[in-house]
Amino acid sequence: MQKIFPHFFSQLSLSLFRHKGGGVGVIAGLSLPVVLGAAGLAFDINRGLEQQAANQRAADMAALGAAMAFKANSSEAVLEPTAKDIVRANGIAGATVRATVHDDFPSAGDQSVRVTVTTQAPYTLAKVVGMGDRFSVQTQSFASLTTQAPYAPPCFLALSSASDAITVTGGASIDAPDCSIAAVGSVQNKGQLIRGHDIISGSGDIVVDYGTLSAESLRFAGSFSAPPWNGNVPPADKRKNQATELVDPWADNADLADARSELGNYTSIPGLSNPDTSVCSGAKDYALDWSPNASHPAKAYWTGSGYNLPAATYCIKKLTTGGGLAIRFASGSRIYVQQGVAIGGGSSVDFGDSDIFVNGGFDSGSSGVTIGNGTLWIGNGGLVKWQGTNRKGNGTVIINQTITLGGGQKLLMGDGSHFFGGFNLGGGGSAKMGDGDFTAVAGIFIAGGSELAVGNGNYLIGPGSGNAAIKLSGSAIYLMGDGTFSANGDIDTAGGSRIAFGRTRNHYINGNLRIAGSAVFGAGRYTIAGGFTNGTGGTTWPYTSPLNGLTYGSDFSGYDMGGSDVTFILGGTLSLAGGAKTKLVAPGDSVSGGQIGDLLIDSLTTADTNWTGGSANNFAGTVHLPKSLVKMAGGNTTLGHGQCFTLIASKIAANGGASAGSACPSMAGDAGGKTSSIRLVR
Repeated sequence: MQKIFPHFFSQLSLSLFRHKGGGVGVIAGLSLPVVLGAAGLAFDINRGLEQQAANQRAADMAALGAAMAFKANSSEAVLEPTAKDIVRANGIAGATVRATVHDDFPSAGDQSVRVTVTTQAPYTLAKVVGMGDRFSVQTQSFASLTTQAPYAPPCFLALSSASDAITVTGGASIDAPDCSIAAVGSVQNKGQLIRGHDIISGSGDIVVDYGTLSAESLRFAGSFSAPPWNGNVPPADKRKNQATELVDPWADNADLADARSELGNYTSIPGLSNPDTSVCSGAKDYALDWSPNASHPAKAYWTGSGYNLPAATYCIKKLTTGGGLAIRFASGSRIYVQQGVAIGGGSSVDFGDSDIFVNGGFDSGSSGVTIGNGTLWIGNGGLVKWQGTNRKGNGTVIINQTITLGGGQKLLMGDGSHFFGGFNLGGGGSAKMGDGDFTAVAGIFIAGGSELAVGNGNYLIGPGSGNAAIKLSGSAIYLMGDGTFSANGDIDTAGGSRIAFGRTRNHYINGNLRIAGSAVFGAGRYTIAGGFTNGTGGTTWPYTSPLNGLTYGSDFSGYDMGGSDVTFILGGTLSLAGGAKTKLVAPGDSVSGGQIGDLLIDSLTTADTNWTGGSANNFAGTVHLPKSLVKMAGGNTTLGHGQCFTLIASKIAANGGASAGSACPSMAGDAGGKTSSIRLVR
């Protein structure tokens, strides 16, 4: 307006000035006050808009400040003094400032602080048309006082609207004094105790028989029912007969949706090929015995009790030895064997730091063999047997067949990638691998009294017999280092066994995870296509391996199963039974592609979830089973032990001697309550 009106006025005046006719002059004279007034009004309106913008900034700041003062003092007397001080501090003097509290704005049940700022702006040129001396410029701003809900957020939440959404029977109890116990449907205590900061039935009833209801408030949409003789209930003034909206705080979580989409994923294992042992010509049999004749290819290296073979490239049809010999290949050799290796009983064979390529089988003999640094590649054909104590240094190891060790037999390998057609460790056998990738195409089977310890690296495990990727018998031990993990099959462990998983962003298990023994879970997400079962336990942590000297499970002393910073995404159910003691702790923060902050376990299964048989669970984080009935029975205890444990299920049922509890004062997300905040709303 500052640009348009002066230009318009000057052009109009000039046009009128150029007309010489008397009529035009009269008209111009009569019109001039109107034109001057219009131009002045435009000028004054522009000044008013500038003042309005300044007032609005001051009103916004004053509304926020007054709202903060009101929250701190809970007195409306502080509103106007606070607002006036802030308006003056924003450079606006002489303003009329009003500050009041408004109910049910911006939504029903909300409160807001309204601040109006009014100033007087003078007319200047607009006085020509009689507009007076001044005009009012008024602005207003609302700051919402979003307060805490009148109840604590739930840490036991049943999403079903049925009449048995939460039930407690027999000697069972649910004890969560710092948070709410809530159900969309009805809450029934026909057992020992339900104690929460609040007990809520969002759309149903609260019913108690002989047991105790302990809460700061009971909230129910339907009715409250208790025998007249039961005085172990909150008094009438703590009962609120009104509906409460309760929602699943994880329902629209994007990280959780992405995690579920990966159920059933695994990494395919590349095929293993045989080594090319025909690369050198003129292959001969090497029968290293006690009586080499003149034509024997190793006659020159006979020592009287064995053979010392120099560094060279050896092209061998079949390598055999007699018993009780001492045989050594010098380091730097390349050894090609076309039709297998068979070491005689009692012989000591040292291949040095050599590269070895074998087809046709490998039998280490009763004393075992020593192989230094270098590549070891054994193809298909014949049997692969490791007897006695066998040592292999650093380097790549490829054994296309299932490797088998029996009782008392050992296989000790250094760092490097290790690829096996399968791994079968018999009773009393043991094997250790250093750092490097570990692949078992046809799974891992470990018998009782045997141990397999592997270092850091990427783990690829395929299915063996019965779709088992890993199967541990009683007292078997499998210890893993950190690295990516993919198992295309079930993982089954028997009572008394131990299994330790390393740390990685996501452990993929395309099958069931059934732990009857003890388990330690390294940090990360566990994406399990099937169910997760914990059974009898029987061995507790920590454990120090005699193979690598490392101690596992120190953070879970006295527990059968433990994991920290872990999230389990399941396609099936979570079943906890037997006498196992479990401690699982969810991560505090999310990791991209890995664990999800505050989420311990999630499954969309509609099957019942059973926690029974004296199992004792120490959970920290959210167990999210929104479509499942969770049954706690038979002496099961599921507690937070001073930490935040939240259970969200379709229904929750505790009976027998079961007990559940949490020290959690809040839940991730918003389950229907409100957080404390102040914000501008208009």
